[in-house]
Amino acid sequence: MRRREFLALVGGAAAIRPLAARAQARLPTIGFFGTTAPATWTPWNAAFVQRLRELGWVEGRSVAIEWRWAEGRSERFAEIAAELVRLKVDVIVTSGGGVPAAKQATSVTPIVFPLAADPLGGGLVANLSRPGGNVTGLSQQAADLAGKRLDILREILPSFRRLAVLADVGIPQSVIETQEVQAAARTLGIEVAKLEIRHAEDIAPGLQALKGGADALYVCTGPLTNTERIRINTLANVARMPTMHGSRGYVEAGGLVSYGPDIADLFRRAAEYVDKILRGAKPADLPVEQPTKFDLIINLTTAKALGLAVPPALLARADEVIE
Repeated sequence: MRRREFLALVGGAAAIRPLAARAQARLPTIGFFGTTAPATWTPWNAAFVQRLRELGWVEGRSVAIEWRWAEGRSERFAEIAAELVRLKVDVIVTSGGGVPAAKQATSVTPIVFPLAADPLGGGLVANLSRPGGNVTGLSQQAADLAGKRLDILREILPSFRRLAVLADVGIPQSVIETQEVQAAARTLGIEVAKLEIRHAEDIAPGLQALKGGADALYVCTGPLTNTERIRINTLANVARMPTMHGSRGYVEAGGLVSYGPDIADLFRRAAEYVDKILRGAKPADLPVEQPTKFDLIINLTTAKALGLAVPPALLARADEVIE
């Protein structure tokens, strides 16, 4: 090969190499680990993605998102967490039982939770103001949340004295919530019957076993109860048992009332954590934050079907009334 041709070839290769490198450059990657089915998180996903976009992270252009869904099956949590770690994502976003599974899978990859029942008590972080590890995010905790829910139930059912609490005991957040409900009920003189489930097949027999032994049903928020919320509400309504929930989706699925943090807002704020981490911040230095927005949702159609008259004062306080 002549010298001139050789130099031209080398020069051309040098010019092509940066282009190829840029073409193959890996986008920052978020591992989004949903504990339920995609449909149940649709409004929350949208809030998360929209806030990312506002912060300059557009899926497929400036960031990649690896979406994974456990479909409410807790046995898949560890498997999905391990897969995301193998993919070497830059940050994992998950909630509920997905957080301890991700934390067990990695002590290096940053983990952001949009919502957690008790980050400190559950061992997710060492300190709320300085988490100290690779995990941070937003807590569902608020002062006396269980007590406020029971107060709302008493406004609708002034004479209720017996409460059933449906909880997936396979996840820590439901166990914690059950304890909070029991403590609040004791101060109000309300009897509590625990209905513990681990699988979808446990729901119908559990509710059947109550046999009129409860005036209302408190459903603890979790992947399984979220996935099975239509079935839970259908069975409870047939048994003429009013239900209390922690978020809007359960009431849209036929539940009577929900009161709790605005979860879409928590997912928006989770996107802000991700933005900071992708720009170099360490989870250890990002304080765990509390919810600031709360929603009271009432399903008036369900109330009428159960023969309940919701007080006008309560309807006036509601953020949304479903008719």
